[in-house]
Amino acid sequence: MTFIHAFQFIGDNVGLLWNKSVEHMAISVVAVAVAMAIALPIGLWLGHLHRGSFLAVNVANIGRALPSLAVLAIGIAVLGIGKVNVVVALVILAVPPIITNAYVAVDSVDTDAVEAARGMGMRPREMFTKVELPLAIPLTFAGIRTAAVYVVATATLAGFFGGGGLGDIISNQASYGLDGVVGAAIVVTVLALGTDLLLAGVQHLITPRGLRGRDELLGAAEEYELTRTAAEVA
Repeated sequence: MTFIHAFQFIGDNVGLLWNKSVEHMAISVVAVAVAMAIALPIGLWLGHLHRGSFLAVNVANIGRALPSLAVLAIGIAVLGIGKVNVVVALVILAVPPIITNAYVAVDSVDTDAVEAARGMGMRPREMFTKVELPLAIPLTFAGIRTAAVYVVATATLAGFFGGGGLGDIISNQASYGLDGVVGAAIVVTVLALGTDLLLAGVQHLITPRGLRGRDELLGAAEEYELTRTAAEVA
């Protein structure tokens, strides 16, 4: 009966859930954008140089090992309570899959394609922008998709640290009851899965036509992991 009551809560509080969802997604978008600005240039360039695998792998491992809740708690001492602290923690969560996928995507580009470009007289920068980067799009964007789903699902912690979003409802059972907590968790799960579907469409559109088969295989391989993560964290 809890789920029935949770859906009733959703139906009775559409305005509240809409406002909290917009706030939730705004935090998530900012966090993913900052993480992309940090991780993509580093990962792509290290992959182009075929160096720094130790850095890429260990940054990923450290980022995954750090519990977001602990990062938020530590951040209170420096940044205080609010959205900035939450965004920093979510950026730390999002950087590892983006930087790792970006590095591997460029580093694993077919050497025959690179050698052919070099034989045509392309300079290193041209080889990177015209050959390596287009071929690296599917795997690179897969990392962004993974990071985005992690961030949307984990942004519920913002409610415990004054960051707003749907976490405000999930962290306040006294005011909204168990039905409200479950209802907000359902909305978070829908947002996470919707984010994955949206980015899957974008990934398909920006992937060169000849690589779209590989794009679909990557999406299928990751679908279970993304769905499970969204459900567990929410």
